[in-house]
Amino acid sequence: MKILNVVLRLGVHVSIRGGISNAPDRAYERGCTTFQMFTRNPRGWRYSELRKDEVLLFKEKVYRYGYKRYVVAHMPYLPNLASPKEEIYKKSLESIINELNRSGELEIPYLVIHLGSHMGKGIETGRKNLVNAIDTALSKVDNEVYIILENMAGQKNSVGSSFEDIAIIIDKLSFKDRVGVCLDTAHAFAAGYDLRTKFAVEQTLNEFERIVGFKWLRVIHLNDSKAKLGSGRDIHEHIGMGYIGEDGFRYLLKDPRINRLPIILETPVDKRREDIGNIIKIWELSDFEPPDFLKEKWSNFLESQKKTYAKVRKKKNDKKEL
Repeated sequence: MKILNVVLRLGVHVSIRGGISNAPDRAYERGCTTFQMFTRNPRGWRYSELRKDEVLLFKEKVYRYGYKRYVVAHMPYLPNLASPKEEIYKKSLESIINELNRSGELEIPYLVIHLGSHMGKGIETGRKNLVNAIDTALSKVDNEVYIILENMAGQKNSVGSSFEDIAIIIDKLSFKDRVGVCLDTAHAFAAGYDLRTKFAVEQTLNEFERIVGFKWLRVIHLNDSKAKLGSGRDIHEHIGMGYIGEDGFRYLLKDPRINRLPIILETPVDKRREDIGNIIKIWELSDFEPPDFLKEKWSNFLESQKKTYAKVRKKKNDKKEL
């Protein structure tokens, strides 16, 4: 069934292993109503050009499943657009230009970027480099992709951990009509924005509106935090199992300024819970009832995973017997 008119656009980051056209399949089989992906290997600087057949197949599947306008791309890990080191800055600039082009080819509307580190050279230097990189990239790539600024967790030398910092960056940009903001809940909490209670959620969202403005908000990264409030540590946790807790997410999901946007989970996958467990938890905490076809997707996927795990386990046991 095609995913259309689903009230909650909720999904996870999916792998592109085996080809970029596999990403929509992985999202669909997990019962995602949106999804996030890398357009290439995120752990290196090198990349291959997108194959035309893969691009066409990817776009066909996005349309077939009903993900149009709800796909999110994420920048690789290595680029640091705020870097004071010339070599790193140049490679990072090349990377964001390349990612804008790739996202445009794939007709992905949003490219989420980390705002980087000034590496001890001061926040002003970091902001200046970041703004120059974004403006340069947008001036060179003329398409409909938005660069989405993700708030940081308050790590040492980081740029964009505070709402004030993000507002200053947006104000300094020349291409404001092609930028937006991604609010990551684990990052915000680690940076000192409380999200644990109804009052805390209201206070933090009001502060975001006053300083940044919800008109800029395009994407949500919904993650619990394994680190304490104001710790400056970026450690994601399963929904409801971290320091934010279930109540915080329950109140966040009641706000139409949040629940109307693509919501991406970047939670762990371990013995305690997997992606679908976190997806189901968010639907439970929201005021929305998931359609029956999504429940069927979740059930089928979890059943298939049990069978896959059983096969893998049997192979390992067979090897031991040999």
